Amino acid sequence: MIRLTRRAALGSAAALPFAAALPARAEAPRLDPSHPTVRRFDLGDLQVTVLLANTLTNPTPPQEIFGMDVDAETFAQVSRDAFIPDDVSQFFFTPTLVNTGDSLILFDTGQTGADIARVIEQAGHSTDQVDTVVLTHMHGDHIGGLMTDGTPTFANASYVTGQTEYDAWAAMESEGFETNVRPLADRMTFLSDGDDVVSGVTAQAAFGHTPGHMMYRLSSGDRSLMLTADMTNHYVWSLAHPDWEVKFDMDKAAAAETRRRVLGMLAEERMPMIGYHMPFPAIGYVETRGDGFHWVPESYQMML
Repeated sequence: MIRLTRRAALGSAAALPFAAALPARAEAPRLDPSHPTVRRFDLGDLQVTVLLANTLTNPTPPQEIFGMDVDAETFAQVSRDAFIPDDVSQFFFTPTLVNTGDSLILFDTGQTGADIARVIEQAGHSTDQVDTVVLTHMHGDHIGGLMTDGTPTFANASYVTGQTEYDAWAAMESEGFETNVRPLADRMTFLSDGDDVVSGVTAQAAFGHTPGHMMYRLSSGDRSLMLTADMTNHYVWSLAHPDWEVKFDMDKAAAAETRRRVLGMLAEERMPMIGYHMPFPAIGYVETRGDGFHWVPESYQMML
């Protein structure tokens, strides 16, 4: 019997050609970065699907949008403390589907009809299945998907929005409103604070970002969630410092007051929220921190 000592074995391996001593390597192409576009969960009897209609890196200096009324050093320090850059930001656009069992409701429509149709299909539905479209407010990134090449994107849908919001934009006669919203007026139902879209889906006033901006509270059994739309526009700059001015807020003082009121309520009730511009999947909780608030992303709570 031949016995191979450890020293002899090592010596034999060393004698082999170097390439033969290494495992074979398969060549793999470098792939593009990826991110999920659909997040679905149950909220009691409601099924909620958050949709990433688009995300983009915005090279505009963030302080031209957020915290316009604070000094640059303060803005930079707040950003640094949150591990985010202060010279660029990432934008997210997240409409939400709610399936009640009797109705498939879409909250906001993204920037284009093509974007919203694509992500609805990725979620396993079609635009024809959407029977109700709820508009939280009339900014372009919420109404842009209503039309596709001049035709309603949602062929079988009726539309719901706040009366105050509709009246304000109708008076302004903005191009986006005239092109996307006014042609659908005869299929619209108008709500006020506290009115229901359907049972368990209730409008709540959150004015300031726009004249009649609405949130929607989803309730089923003992579970609730708030679709806050643009009550906040950034998970750090709008929460840690809710009084900071935001370029997109049409009434900046009213928007700041709304943020404090709503964020305080969400923190006190420990209610989850979906924010239209929060980092996808845009679901999280709010905790009080100092004189402001802190975003706590959902981990597995909605799976339970």
